[in-house]
Amino acid sequence: MNKRWFFILLLLPLTLLVYAHEDTEKEKNDSIPVYQGVNVKLDIAMPIIEAARSAGRIQDYEMAINVRLKNRFYPTLELGYALAECGADGAQHKGHGGFARLGMDLAIVKKGATENNLLVGLRLGGAYQNYDLTNVHIQSDYWQAQPLNFYDQNRFDCWGEVVVGCQVYLWKGLHMGWFGRIKLLMTRSVAEGNVLPYYVPGLGFRNDFNWGVNYYIGYRF
Repeated sequence: MNKRWFFILLLLPLTLLVYAHEDTEKEKNDSIPVYQGVNVKLDIAMPIIEAARSAGRIQDYEMAINVRLKNRFYPTLELGYALAECGADGAQHKGHGGFARLGMDLAIVKKGATENNLLVGLRLGGAYQNYDLTNVHIQSDYWQAQPLNFYDQNRFDCWGEVVVGCQVYLWKGLHMGWFGRIKLLMTRSVAEGNVLPYYVPGLGFRNDFNWGVNYYIGYRF
């Protein structure tokens, strides 16, 4: 037997094994249901963090809903409400408003236990709030550096997020998890006659880049 036929006969079983493995993996993926339940989660970290660093002058409450698809994809909606009394350079901000984030998480660990997983994802967030800014000092020849007050201001802000976290199931649908967030503010301009808020619900203190941490307790339906 020449060497060519020897290698062909040697590689043939290996080729058949590869195809058999690929077919098995495809059957496994096809057997996984698309829809695998809804998770409803309540954040308990941000109320504690904001209350601790602001002595109760900032309150932030939020919840999240995600849908598990094919053990890997988690379309997510996050909703919340915040109140803030804070300031800088003598100016005082007092506002309240709601916020929402919409995005998708992807499970990093494809194989193994799919109930517990590491997640990465993206969010698009938006917040609408009503606020007052008082004792604002503006250096101007016209205003002569007198403190100004701006009442009943309304504003919509938008930002993007990159999130990393985990989701762990504990018992009979009860689960917990945490998320770390890096936030990029998109809306920076202000209309004439208005002033920018010092704090944005769902975003935090008004910076181009911000961060956040959530610790969720939830239930899967």
